[in-house]
Amino acid sequence: MIVLAYAIITGASKGLGAAAAKQLLAEGMKVISVSRSENEDLKGIAQKESGEYTHYSCDLGSPSEVKSVFTEIAGMVFQEHGEEVYLINNAGMVDPIETAGNLDVEKTETHVNVNLLSPMIITNLFLNKADISDSRLVIANVSSGAGSRPVHGWSVYCSTKAGINMFTQTTALELDNRKSRHRVFAFSPGIMDTDMQSTIRSSSKSAFNDIETFKNYKEEGKLRDAETVAGALIHVLKSDEIENGKIYQINDLL
Repeated sequence: MIVLAYAIITGASKGLGAAAAKQLLAEGMKVISVSRSENEDLKGIAQKESGEYTHYSCDLGSPSEVKSVFTEIAGMVFQEHGEEVYLINNAGMVDPIETAGNLDVEKTETHVNVNLLSPMIITNLFLNKADISDSRLVIANVSSGAGSRPVHGWSVYCSTKAGINMFTQTTALELDNRKSRHRVFAFSPGIMDTDMQSTIRSSSKSAFNDIETFKNYKEEGKLRDAETVAGALIHVLKSDEIENGKIYQINDLL
């Protein structure tokens, strides 16, 4: 019997999401990318490798759009009764970088939608569909060390990452309590050389007190490349021994 393996990745147009998509395509998976813009390189990689690639355009800052797009994706994926379905809630943003009292309300709303509400909506939809199919669902929620400690100027980012950690742990508890075979975990990728780091380094000292530290990370070559981090994420994702609800730290995996 042919085993169908799907990998659905949000924010796969660049950074960690794109790196993970490339590696999973090389492994022969059916990769579904979801983001506002498409990474054209993924098409070429899919043609060269044994995997299949599909892109869905979606504004992850719009809850109604997320619900519509992912209802369609879930209906298609679980209708085919794949043996394994991997969901990587990777899309995220760090803006607004600003102190409380000076936050832009619209940017804050978009941030919360992208970083927290969208993964919750998507996870809810996928678990509902997975429960009425014979597929096993594995969910990876990309988190951050900022989810467990306060950082000056990152009140929104720290809050949403703390929220995704607790959502992951609570969902895992519920799955364990009903003896489900589905798994969910969080993954903290550490500091990577991505566009998000560029955004951080371009902020002001008044908004982000640790800006010099992050500039030094870049200058001293301390930023990991996205390909290395993606490899660690995929290793956990495809493991037979995932600890449900665990927040996996990149430093413990490399």
